[in-house]
Amino acid sequence: MTKGASMPAKLNTEPNIRFYDEFYERLIEMHRGLVDEQSQAVNARLILLLANHIGDLDVLTEAMARARSDA
Repeated sequence: MTKGASMPAKLNTEPNIRFYDEFYERLIEMHRGLVDEQSQAVNARLILLLANHIGDLDVLTEAMARARSDA
């Protein structure tokens, strides 16, 4: 997409995780035993890994905007 151009959103906000309870448990387990600073670093690495997997700047930008709007 060129700068300034407008395209429909590509971000999927519909439920898309088959085993959401298991995912949540694993997410919590990932943080078990970590101090706040370590937990924040793990979150940052996870975000970067998932962003790389997604790879679409428009989707990532929309996701960031939506996440920020609830802050």
